[in-house]
Amino acid sequence: MIAKVISIRYLIGMTDKPETPDRIAELLVHVGRAARSEDARSELTAAQWTCLRFFARANGSTRTPSRFATFQATTRGTASQIIKSLERKGLVARTRSERDRRSVCFDLTEQGHRMLAQDPLRDMIGVIDGLAPGERERFLETLARLAFGLAMRRDVPAFGTCQDCTHFGTSGGSAYCACMVAELAAEETTKLCASYRGPSFGERKDGDRNDTA
Repeated sequence: MIAKVISIRYLIGMTDKPETPDRIAELLVHVGRAARSEDARSELTAAQWTCLRFFARANGSTRTPSRFATFQATTRGTASQIIKSLERKGLVARTRSERDRRSVCFDLTEQGHRMLAQDPLRDMIGVIDGLAPGERERFLETLARLAFGLAMRRDVPAFGTCQDCTHFGTSGGSAYCACMVAELAAEETTKLCASYRGPSFGERKDGDRNDTA
């Protein structure tokens, strides 16, 4: 009888307890919305802020309208309208690709960099900065794996930085991209790249890779 009561209480406890994956997913969505909330005095919409951040953080081959559309999970037309609105404000400027004159990429202007200093995300950045260094590193690795895993499940491109990418390697003190088959400048290794491939669940990141990895 006692065993039966204990068993019933255990089952009730398991039924009432929220599923951890559900809670994590809900918290991620909540934190994302809270971080994106616009200041009433803000000159930009949430989508414009996302675009400005994207062009500030992406590498040269990724700062294009089509890549931003993929990153924002929106249509090319909507992405183009967002970019044009930033151009009209003088926050971004377009340049023609040296490899393909039909392609354009975008860079922040000086005014754009000044605007980015007013980013609504600065509150969230401050909270994250208050975490212990080790906790930040583990949190970043977990989020990168989540983002890559979700992209793979939905069969869409993933975005991440070179230094966290499985294509990244080091050789003779230089950084190297096995996907582009090219050496990387130091400042490029922290930029967002559309050719990113991150570790999925079950895989571990094991230090530096060589250029044949």
